[in-house]
This record gives sequence, C-alpha cells and structure tokens, in this order.
Amino acid sequence: MRIEGVSKLFGSFQAVRDVSLTVSKGEVFALLGGSGCGKTTLLRMLAGFEEPSAGRIFLDGRDMAGVPPWSRPVHMMFQSYALFPHMTVAKNIAYGLKHESIGKDERAARVREMLDLVQLAPFADRKPHQISGGQRQRVALARALARQPKLLLLDEPLAALDKKLREHTQFELMSIQARTGVTFIVVTHDQEEAMTLADRIAVMDKGQVRQIGSPTEIYEFPNSRFVAGFIGSITAFEARATGRDGGNLLLDVPALGGRVAARDVPAVIEGQPLTLALRPEKLRISKDRPAGANAFEGLVKDLAYFGKDSLYRIVLPSGVLVAAHAVNARRGDEGARVADWDDRVWLSFDPAAAIVLAE
Repeated sequence: MRIEGVSKLFGSFQAVRDVSLTVSKGEVFALLGGSGCGKTTLLRMLAGFEEPSAGRIFLDGRDMAGVPPWSRPVHMMFQSYALFPHMTVAKNIAYGLKHESIGKDERAARVREMLDLVQLAPFADRKPHQISGGQRQRVALARALARQPKLLLLDEPLAALDKKLREHTQFELMSIQARTGVTFIVVTHDQEEAMTLADRIAVMDKGQVRQIGSPTEIYEFPNSRFVAGFIGSITAFEARATGRDGGNLLLDVPALGGRVAARDVPAVIEGQPLTLALRPEKLRISKDRPAGANAFEGLVKDLAYFGKDSLYRIVLPSGVLVAAHAVNARRGDEGARVADWDDRVWLSFDPAAAIVLAE
C-alpha cells in the first residue's frame, strides 16, 4: 500500500493533511492518535468508503481512484464487529464468501479453515450472544480473512474488550497475522496496543503524520515534544545547549538547578533553546546522593502502589513535579518501598536516558 500526498476535506475542515506513507506486504502497521486526528478518515479512504480530496492511493501498484469498496482486495473489520445476531458463528464467517465465485464445497472448506485458525470450531453452531466478547472479535476477524484479502483494515479492533482480555487478544492477533501473512493496518488510540501489535507506527495529530517508525524508535527517539508526550509519559523541562563534554551534550536546565549531561545530538548548536524530556522509568530514586552529574534532590509528595511497581511524584526545589517509577522487586509491606511520603530523596539518570528535542 502506497499513499501519496493524500488529503481529505469535509467542507472547510481538513481531516487529513498531505499524508504520504508506504506499508509493506505482510507488515502490521498502526495509525495511532487521539480522537479527531484523522486516522479513521484515512482508513476509510483506504477501504474506498471515502474519496481523497487530493493525492493518490496505490495497492500493488494499482491506483485505487474510482475503485469501489467491493472491488478492492481489501477488507475492513469494524470496531463493533457488525456480526449478524440471527446467524451462527459459521454462517457469519461464510457470509463474507457469499459473493465469491467459489463452489459450495470450497466455501465450506474455507469456513472450516477459518474456524480452526481462530480456534472457534467447537463454537461453530452458536449465535454471537452465546459467546464471549473476545470470541466475537475472532469471528469478525475470521469473516474478514475468509475472503483472503491482500490488506485487512482494523478500526479499534480491541476497544470493546476489558483490559486483561485485550492483552490476551493482542497476542492472538499477532499469531494469526503471522500465520496468514496478510498485511494489517490497525487504527487505535491505545499506545500500548500499537506498540504490542505493530511493526511500525505512524503517530497522527490534526490530520498530519508526525512521525513514522518502529515502536522502539517512536518511544526512545521521538522527533517532537508532541510524540514524546503522546507515547508514554514524560516530564518536560525548558533547556538550553551550553556545550559538549566527553561525547555528551551539556544543557542548562533551570528547573533542575543547573547543568545536565545528555546524549549528544549533532545537529544542536550552542545556545539553542531545547526541551529536555525524562521518562519516569528512566529515573533512579535513592536516599543517598549518587555519583555523577545528573543528580537532583527533591521531596516525595505523592506515592501510588501498583503492585509490580510504584509511582513517585517528587517536587524539586524549583517547584516542578517529576514522576518516577520504581520496580517493586521484593515482596513485602510498605518497608520494601524505596521511599515514603515526605521523604527527601535523590533522582538521577544516565545521559543516554535523556531525550533532547528541538521542537
């Protein structure tokens, strides 16, 4: 799938702005963004439900302009699943093959294959209301895959599931995609879902693609303050480049009380205003001052226990609140915590953990 300069206008409102990207065969590609960012509009243009106001969409080198949805080798799986309540699981899957030019025996074989693929053969004669939400999701997926599309579009595919079931189903989806080799484009607002499912992610905002990359690239090397804040959590500080030392970029960060050493960014020049972003899990908390330049004292204002880890909100002398995570590696009561409310602690981080942003 190749998208070239695609835009979409609804009256005077521009829902999608000059989007260009390429999705490779067999890839799982995620369109990630908040409500109203244009990701679903872009998906609907790929499916043929909307026509671009400008730009072109190609599938296997063929221009999709003017090609209706039913003539595209594309299937869209809707957020609601859109299952027929009066049909059995097997008949719901078979419905997608109704207009295919295949014989009755081949159709039945295809349905059995899909039931086995999504592990629902024992539920073939049940109605949608007689199976769980996760199973209904797999029925919708089987129906979509039964037509053997080149491209499967999934619009918030796991939004209707609870947290634990959603986590389990993410891995099922990955397994099914790997076995079929069908190209998936997934629309989601859930950062964890995109990071788990996708080979690459396009982060969208106000109709534009802000960054495209692997989950690691997007998380560890965001190209803007927006992307850094949208993917995961950060504490952002105003900073200014002051020089270089030993392969590190030196920054003046008033909120942290002075000089900070960060991974060097070659394009940055001395005196340039920047943003320093720190992720909570990259910060270390200790009662004693650690060695190294990047160490700052503060007071524990808030503490939240999540079981596997704890979140500390620490106020610095400048008044800035910094969030930090600490893994609860030991089993025990409150005595196992790194610190408690109103404790004075030190925060520190490695230069490589600091994210330096020019925009």
